[in-house]
Amino acid sequence: MKRRTFLKGATALTLAGPAAIGRAAAQSATTLKFVPQANLTALDPVWTTATVTSNHGYYVYDTLYGLDLAGKPQPQMVERHEVAADGKSWRFTLRDGLSFHDGSPVKPADCLQSLKRWVQRDPYGQLLAKVIESSSAIDDKTFEIKLTRAFPMMLDVLAKADSPLFVMPERLATTEATKQITEVIGSGPYRFLPAEYVSGSKVAYEKFEAYKPRAEPPSRNAGGKVANFKRIEWQILPDPATAANALIKGEVDWWERPLSDLQPMLARSADITREVTDESGRGAIMRLNHLQPPFNNPKVRAAVRMAVNQEDYMRATQGDDTSIWKTSRNLWFRGTPYYDGELEDLMPQSVEKAKAALKESGYNGEKVVIISPTDFPDIGPLGDVTYELLKSLGMNVEFVASDWGTVIQRRNSREPVEKGGWSIFHTTGSAMGWSNPALSYLVRGQGAKGWFGWYDSAKAEALAEEWLYAPDEAGQKKAAAALGRLALEDTATIPLGVFMIRTAYRKSLTGMQKGSAPYPWGLKRV
Repeated sequence: MKRRTFLKGATALTLAGPAAIGRAAAQSATTLKFVPQANLTALDPVWTTATVTSNHGYYVYDTLYGLDLAGKPQPQMVERHEVAADGKSWRFTLRDGLSFHDGSPVKPADCLQSLKRWVQRDPYGQLLAKVIESSSAIDDKTFEIKLTRAFPMMLDVLAKADSPLFVMPERLATTEATKQITEVIGSGPYRFLPAEYVSGSKVAYEKFEAYKPRAEPPSRNAGGKVANFKRIEWQILPDPATAANALIKGEVDWWERPLSDLQPMLARSADITREVTDESGRGAIMRLNHLQPPFNNPKVRAAVRMAVNQEDYMRATQGDDTSIWKTSRNLWFRGTPYYDGELEDLMPQSVEKAKAALKESGYNGEKVVIISPTDFPDIGPLGDVTYELLKSLGMNVEFVASDWGTVIQRRNSREPVEKGGWSIFHTTGSAMGWSNPALSYLVRGQGAKGWFGWYDSAKAEALAEEWLYAPDEAGQKKAAAALGRLALEDTATIPLGVFMIRTAYRKSLTGMQKGSAPYPWGLKRV
């Protein structure tokens, strides 16, 4: 499946003129129609790290703290906190008026059980879990967490922006972290409408009238989440040409990730605004399965890393406009705090060197299975490039194309490829979100408890803790540099470049927020 496949039908698409726009059905002032980046197949933001599921989570759930645009943690569900002088005891008091969509009040037990479930899956949360001695409710609004040692990044963990600690009712949070919840109930600004959910077609949300937003203005994941629309509908439109046509005609209000090839068409419409809301961009990666042959062999992984030419990947997914993408041969992407240059010695972008390394690795023709989505233009073509690259190296490669939902289901499998497992998948994520050494699953070596691919490195884990407890900024920078280089040497993850997204929306919308995700807080129709 090549990049142009995503554009099927686009050449026949003509820009709708003013008359066509005028004929489009007027959108309701109280309903927002949104085209997300991909189909929403998994509803549990703890069970999966899929960005589309995390975005869904922010509609439905609330968080104890939120990260603002300056990268600082701010209270969200919490009214105030107190810290003991030795840093080993924290008390949190919830703000008034918090209630779940089923009418039950939010209590400390809900927060603590949600925390307990979340830390089993999240890399940053697992570092906190290692030092939690006990946790308990003090009263109906206050809970306490006691630690075995001071944890200076406590608020940073609780404010984590990507795949954060979403608070759900205790009865749901008791679900095993390896299993999906069976009911979507939160205390956030919108209620999920299960009766209207049709995977591959539609997701619907209704404003939760009992939600009380904070008084502060919204700032990324923090501040007042004011829901001006009574209803939000996600329209799943995997064909980019169809999505572009719907936006131009006013049939939808907002398209999260327009394909780069269609941006010029959207730019010609006087009724559409195109905007980069996250200037730090998104990183693209290749993730290899460390548990199964052939990538349980570090020498085979290294051979693939040597061959990767990031320009091929960026042009395949983002086109030839180099103003919106850059190479970034580093697991700390360009523009993020710990980026320390291109590690060209580890990524020489040489097929000749890679072939020699593969020959010396002991690779014996084991099958490599690439799982790749057909409905995700930013990700699907990455798999095509890898397929052609590995074939050129002489590897035995099978390409398995499916929808994104099937990819995120299959990547959970730890079985051999003959039993439904996998060897490689690709994805993208917030470059800034991956810039924290304690939370980035691209570099963490947690093994069986870690992210899909299950990179296992005690040294990487030690460096993450060294960064976490470093006494000063210089110590943190030193630990981060060592961790980034180690993870690339071990080929924990292969970076493929960094790119920016121009989201597109009707000019009738005002109040679009800056940040790394498409939040509707403060949006209005004029």
